[in-house]
Amino acid sequence: MELLVFVIALFVPIALGVPIALSLIVASVALMFQLDMFSVQVVAENLVSGANNFSLMAIPFFILAGELMNAGGITRRIIDLGLSLVGHRQGGMGYVAIIAAIIFASLSGSAVADTVALGAVLIPLMLRAGYDRNRSTGLIASGGVIAGVIPPSIPLILFGVTSGVSISKLFLAGVVPGLLMGLALIVTWWLVSRRSEQQPLPRQSLGDMLRALRQAGWALLLPVIIVGGLRFGIFTPTEAGVVAAFYALFVSVVVYRELSLADLFHVFVAAARMTSIIMLLVAASSVSAWMMTMADIPMLVADMLSGMTDSPLLLLLLINLIVLVISMTMDLAPVILILTPVLMPVITQAGIDPVYFGIIFIINLSIGLLTPPVGTVLAAAASVGKTTMGGVLQGMWPFLLAQLVLLTMLILFPQIVLAPLHWMS
Repeated sequence: MELLVFVIALFVPIALGVPIALSLIVASVALMFQLDMFSVQVVAENLVSGANNFSLMAIPFFILAGELMNAGGITRRIIDLGLSLVGHRQGGMGYVAIIAAIIFASLSGSAVADTVALGAVLIPLMLRAGYDRNRSTGLIASGGVIAGVIPPSIPLILFGVTSGVSISKLFLAGVVPGLLMGLALIVTWWLVSRRSEQQPLPRQSLGDMLRALRQAGWALLLPVIIVGGLRFGIFTPTEAGVVAAFYALFVSVVVYRELSLADLFHVFVAAARMTSIIMLLVAASSVSAWMMTMADIPMLVADMLSGMTDSPLLLLLLINLIVLVISMTMDLAPVILILTPVLMPVITQAGIDPVYFGIIFIINLSIGLLTPPVGTVLAAAASVGKTTMGGVLQGMWPFLLAQLVLLTMLILFPQIVLAPLHWMS
C-alpha cells in the first residue's frame, strides 16, 4: 500500500506540471501521513543533510568548468581540430560532430549543454555543406548523451552519492563505455553516409592540422589531468572539480583571452542556475529516500524481484527494460535519485558489481534522454536545429539503435566494462 501511495503522490503532481523536486516532497509527505509519522522537522533535516555532502561539491565545479570552456571559445577550437583531421573524408562533417562530442563530453559532463553548444555551431555548417537537417541534428543529439558516461559525468556523481559507490571508480569505469558509444556512432555514420552525395572539404595541410591541434591542445589536456589524477590518487573527484574549474578559468581568460569580467559574471550565473536545479533535486530526493526506507519500499521491491536474483543476467535485462520505459517519462537526474535507493539492495543481493551496474544504469538513462515524450536532449536538439522532435527522431533512429545494441552488448558481456576498470584501478 505504501508503494502505491508514494507512486500516486509522485506522478499526479508531475502530470499537473509541478516541478519534480516539489513533487518528491509532496510524495514524501503523503507517505508520512500514510505511516502516521508526519514531521516538519524530519523534512527540514533531510533537505539540509541531503545537500550537505562533500562529494556533491564536485557538481558546481564541473558545471562551472564546462560553462567556462564553452564561453571561452573551446567549442570552436575543438570543431576546428575535427575539421582538420577528418573533414576531408566522405561524410566528414558527421565524423567531426562525433569527435567533438567525445572531446566536449570530457569537459562538461552535461548532455544537454554538449548538444546545445555543438549543435549551435555544427548544424549550420552541416546544412551549408548539404547535409540533411534531421539527420545532422539527430547525430549531434546522439553524440551529446556521451557526456553522461565519460568523466566528469554529473549523472555518475549523482549515482555515486545516492548509492554510496566510489565516484572515482565510476569515473574510471565510464571511460571505455563512453568511447565505445562514440565508436558505435562512427560505425553507424559510416554506414549511413558512405553513399551520400555531399562533397567533402579539401584536405588540410600538416601545418594546418598542427595549428588546430595546438589551439585545441589546452582542452585536450583537461580530461588527461582529471582521469590521470583520479587513476593515481592525486586528488578526489571533488578536488578534480576544483582543478577543472581553475584550469578552465585560466585557459579561457589567460590563454584564449576570450572572456571579460562581464562575461565571467554571466558564466557564473549560468553555472549557479544549473547547480541550484540539481541540488534542489538532490535535497528533495534525500527526503523521499529516507521515507522510502522507513516504509521498507526498497525491501519490498527486493522481495518482488528475489526470484530473479539467482539469474543476474535476466535480472539486469528486466531492470534495464523497466528503467528505459521510465526514462521516457522522466528526466535523468530524478530517475537516478528515485530508483537508485530502490534498486541497489536487489543489485547487492544478486551479486552484481555496483560500479558495473552504475555504468549500465547511466547509459540506459542517457539513451532515455533521446526518447519522447520527455527526452530533454531530444527537445534541446530540436530547438537548436530548428526542427521538430519527430523530425529529429526520424533522423536519429539509426544512432539510437546503435546505442541500444551497445547497451545490450555491455549487459551480455560485463568484462567490457570491468576489465578496463580493473586495469585503470
